[in-house]
Amino acid sequence: MTDIRRQARWIAAFVVGLAVLSGLAPAARAAKAMETLQIKVLSNRADLISGGDALVEVVLPPGAAPGAVRLDVDGRDVTAAFALRGNGRFMGLVTGLKVGASVLSARGKGGSSAAITIINHPIGGPVFAGPQVQPWFCTTEANGLGPATDEACNAPTKYEFFYMPTGLVQSGFQPYDPANPPSDVALTTTDQGVTVPFIVRRETGTLDRSIYAIAVLFDPTEPWAPWAPQRAWNRKLLVPFGGSCSPDHRQGAPPDVLDNTGAAGQVQGTGHAGYALSRGFAVASTGLDILGQNCNEVVSAEALMMLKERLVESYGELRYTMAEGCSGGSIQQQNIASTYPGLLDGIMPQCSYPDATTTGNEVLDCSLLLHYWNEKSPELWAVAEQRAAVSGHETASTCVSWVNVYGFDQTANPSAADGAFVHCGVPPDQVYDAETNPDGVRCALQDYQVAIWGRRVLDGFAKSAWDNVGVQYGLTALQSGLILPEQFVDLNEKMGSYDIDFKLQPPRREADPGTTAIAYGAGRVTNGRELAKVPIIDLRGSSNNEIHTDFRSYALRERLVAANGHADNHVIFTAPTPLAVPASVADEAFGLMDRWLAAIEADRSADSLEVKVVRHKPAGAVDSCYIGEQKVTDQAICRAAFPYFGNPRIAAGGPLADDVMKCRLKPLDRADYDVVFTDDQWARLRNAFPDGVCDWNLPGVDQQPPMVWPTFADGPGGRPLGPAPVSISSGAK
Repeated sequence: MTDIRRQARWIAAFVVGLAVLSGLAPAARAAKAMETLQIKVLSNRADLISGGDALVEVVLPPGAAPGAVRLDVDGRDVTAAFALRGNGRFMGLVTGLKVGASVLSARGKGGSSAAITIINHPIGGPVFAGPQVQPWFCTTEANGLGPATDEACNAPTKYEFFYMPTGLVQSGFQPYDPANPPSDVALTTTDQGVTVPFIVRRETGTLDRSIYAIAVLFDPTEPWAPWAPQRAWNRKLLVPFGGSCSPDHRQGAPPDVLDNTGAAGQVQGTGHAGYALSRGFAVASTGLDILGQNCNEVVSAEALMMLKERLVESYGELRYTMAEGCSGGSIQQQNIASTYPGLLDGIMPQCSYPDATTTGNEVLDCSLLLHYWNEKSPELWAVAEQRAAVSGHETASTCVSWVNVYGFDQTANPSAADGAFVHCGVPPDQVYDAETNPDGVRCALQDYQVAIWGRRVLDGFAKSAWDNVGVQYGLTALQSGLILPEQFVDLNEKMGSYDIDFKLQPPRREADPGTTAIAYGAGRVTNGRELAKVPIIDLRGSSNNEIHTDFRSYALRERLVAANGHADNHVIFTAPTPLAVPASVADEAFGLMDRWLAAIEADRSADSLEVKVVRHKPAGAVDSCYIGEQKVTDQAICRAAFPYFGNPRIAAGGPLADDVMKCRLKPLDRADYDVVFTDDQWARLRNAFPDGVCDWNLPGVDQQPPMVWPTFADGPGGRPLGPAPVSISSGAK
């Protein structure tokens, strides 16, 4: 009752204060605001706090005495946590917050006061990603943290020191003992011109049921507080994201934050951890930010947010956050920046895909095509060039790579047990089998993401947004004369689909009701609108013969243009090396991104962030390809040297943006084709498409702009999180 009465008093005070302020001119209202206290929660939005701690600043009116300010949380005095710090700000770390809502109140001399509601969540999550997947297997012991202390896989935080030695005898970071310091510690000079011993502290701990790691230059003989960081830290953050895509039920390990050993989902040569540390960056990531350990970008975003909160509360406020990562690492960067703007300020995707959801269409299309070519009508498809034309790829080997090399189609298989590459992380005897274990854990990707999609009424399984109704596979190959009408008809009448249990079935598959609206509205299909707020340097190693095909970079560009009318914030560097670009190209991109973000940060104008991003684009940040030792900016030369292709949906007439989950249909019309069908072929085609074929001139079914910052705490489909809580102030009497 005490909390309720206190909150009621603050609401009443706010209403009275609002009535008074509403009658004042803007300048007078601003002056009035300066006369009151204001509370700022610095470590995160006040309603998204986790772990029971929050870094807070109380903005004092001019002339106010800091010693006269009193603070409490629901009546519990926390004044001792605050002080006027060396940076001139009245700051403190509020601890011991209960799970749920608490009111932080500040009172100054003369009746000036303020209050803000803080909503705290468990350190094990969830915050906005919805109910967590089960079962979940802890790996804290395997990662050196000891046994987990609870079902959320929490464990004590561990701190270790490492140093970079002088000379060339040893390479990479070596363990550093503060009690017995070695004599061969190298020096490093940060981008702020500070020269310090190259000693790094790595913090490893748990949050959101994952293991995180934070590394930063650290002098073990000096103190560090969030309001007084050590001088070597430049207050910038680099986040390495890990690749692949797996609905894994294991806690896993964090990406390497020291020197990019290629561990835990990272591709060798794609990272700048060691270099960034030498320049003064903090480097941090979590196990949930490796898509191969957690193929759910919403959970990736939640873990990143909680990680950044942890970093701010322990180390201090950030200037900006840069990100990098290949393949699944690129998916997370682009989807998080699109759906949860503000978590990432600049991104450097490598071997990129826009998102996992639309990429999944290609995987299942390839799986069906391979089955058709190999099992149903192999005699019609002996020519490899014809198979490639239908797949939309440069060669048919891309589909083979998706299915036979990497086995990614198994992410649609609810019965997929542990495998060599893509796996569910569940003991085989616990995995779903329609006949022998119908109540087992379903390993399909949509089951892993059930908090987003919801469940089917029919069987309680997670809904799926995959749909191939009306898709005319091989249409562009037919129209260009690369395949014959009989091949086209045979392909489309026999293509079929997979059912919810990943069993082949003759009819095409229709998306479960409501899922296409979720795919777009909840941001599962990356949209270009919010991406206009971040600089993007896409590092494209030319890889048209395997799964990381070049067109994906241009698909994202199409989405940017569709949403914003331009893609001026989007730069593509293409190199001849497969998968990852050479280190020199990645280094160039890192430097450009850092300068780009610093210039945006320095722009104090009232212009929008989108305008500032384009305004401060560095001169070297232009589409380029690398031929020999030369950087080429002539795009005609680059396109000739590095052509890009498509995928089965684009080869079926779909847009380069590759953002249509379910197409709208139109009637079959012989006039739409540049070839002549026999009456028998036309009858078979009509039977294959009883409801019509895709009309790619129309938007997809339910295609719409996404909500910003969707939360799934209230159920599948999500809702916009809405404005952040603000401090409610009342003036001095």
